[in-house]
Amino acid sequence: MSKITWKPGTMIYPLPAVMVSCGLSPEEFNIITISWTGTICTDPPMCYISVRPGRYSYDIIRRNGGYVINLTTKELAFATDWCGVKTGSRHKKFEEMGLTPIMASKVNAPYIDESPVNIECLVKDVIELGSHHMFISEVVAVQADERFFDAKTGQFSLNEAAPICYSHGKYYETGSLIGKFGFSVKKKKTR
Repeated sequence: MSKITWKPGTMIYPLPAVMVSCGLSPEEFNIITISWTGTICTDPPMCYISVRPGRYSYDIIRRNGGYVINLTTKELAFATDWCGVKTGSRHKKFEEMGLTPIMASKVNAPYIDESPVNIECLVKDVIELGSHHMFISEVVAVQADERFFDAKTGQFSLNEAAPICYSHGKYYETGSLIGKFGFSVKKKKTR
């Protein structure tokens, strides 16, 4: 296999495309689209978002100490992109995208009711890395849309919500199941 060497860059794709909501009151409620996000610890549950200090949401999150990661879907793709290219300093994103803010149960921020999963995050630390600052946060509550719970098994099926991801400037819906954790070592059933 022949390879081409590139300059150092961010090539870890695909990434989640999430809408992060913030603000203590309806006057400051805002949504920022983020792809620099992920899980960093299981116990306690922790995650991060990385935000440019010049973004409108940056000061809101830093001042209030919390935000909500709202998972996105094919149905929310337009709003996800729009909230990433428009600034909250000029737009009321909840209103203009027809999204419903519901005040979170544990953090000073609203969640997006139309999102299938809302992850409430309490900022524990901010690391200034360069172009972006990383908000290290503890997950203090999660809301999940009951439509995606299987009544028989009690399992949550996010895939039924048609989640989207971001890869090198483009949005994609997730694809077909190709295996589950541990499938590579699972023993074959014998009769």
